[in-house]
Amino acid sequence: MLRLSASGSRCLLRHQPRHPAQVLFVRLQHVSAPASIEETPRLRRSYLYVPSSDERKLNKSLQTNSDVIIYDLEDSVDERSKDLAREKLHKFLTDPEIVLPFRERIAVRVNAVSTRHFKKDVETLIGINGISTIVLPKIHGKNDLDNCYKPICKKLEKTRNFKGPLNIVASIESAQALVLIDRITNWEYKGKRKHAVLSGLLFAAEDYCADTSITRTKNFQELLYARSKIATYARAYKLEAIDMVCTALHDPSQLQLECQSARELGFSGKQAIHPDQVETILNTFVPSDKEIERAQKILSQMAESNKEGKGAFGLVSESGASEMIDEPMVKQATNTLRLAKAAGKIPTD
Repeated sequence: MLRLSASGSRCLLRHQPRHPAQVLFVRLQHVSAPASIEETPRLRRSYLYVPSSDERKLNKSLQTNSDVIIYDLEDSVDERSKDLAREKLHKFLTDPEIVLPFRERIAVRVNAVSTRHFKKDVETLIGINGISTIVLPKIHGKNDLDNCYKPICKKLEKTRNFKGPLNIVASIESAQALVLIDRITNWEYKGKRKHAVLSGLLFAAEDYCADTSITRTKNFQELLYARSKIATYARAYKLEAIDMVCTALHDPSQLQLECQSARELGFSGKQAIHPDQVETILNTFVPSDKEIERAQKILSQMAESNKEGKGAFGLVSESGASEMIDEPMVKQATNTLRLAKAAGKIPTD
């Protein structure tokens, strides 16, 4: 675990390169560290799917350290097993003998609103206090969210002592959804009570490729536009941005590559279809030791510059190169340390 060392950071930052012209400065007007650095966010990096039709996997899910567990009633359950899977999941989530994960970690992916299974899923599972999040598949526009919300709202109005609101994650699976993503992210049901809120966007890459006739490749460049747009809109509306599934189950290097790409694009987490994928996802969607050290240096030097009444400074790297430090970079450093604290990589006290 890294610890903030102000004195050590100052020594490194006072070192000047051989060529002073390399140093770039910017006036910061006495920027101070935002108070939000002390606010530890709740991390939701890994979203592990668990088929609700498989009792063994339901029980095994209690052992995973995934930030979010998605108990699935849709794609991983064949048509003939839908009713049985729903019954098994209800029993599992309401069994007083089972010690479930914290409520914030439990999500359920229901069947699409266009299917005959959706209303049954809602009637059976919505209102169980152990569930914090509902993943809604095949959301192609605002109307799909409205049509999903109405029966959910109706059920919750009849549920006593529900610990709401319910989080809704919209699954982006089609060209239409991508074109209408502004309406999806701006969705707010105009009902009397806000029983559920949109909390995230999830990219269903395989469905999207099927809809758009895109051919998947190992470098996934064909999905750059869609992924960038989803991540950007999610961030604009302060929603979680959840990246696609890595289907290469036995290729850890491919998973690592996808995770790193997702983080660079601004995604906050990634879906997993096997427990072995979880650890890589958890470790990638947090700042590295080098990123933490750099952020600490920036904030330490910023505080020193403000204290001395100086409005400009440059950051010198280990290689001797220097870079301009401006206010957006200070914000980035603050966010880096907030995430590091949430992940337990630096102390919170």
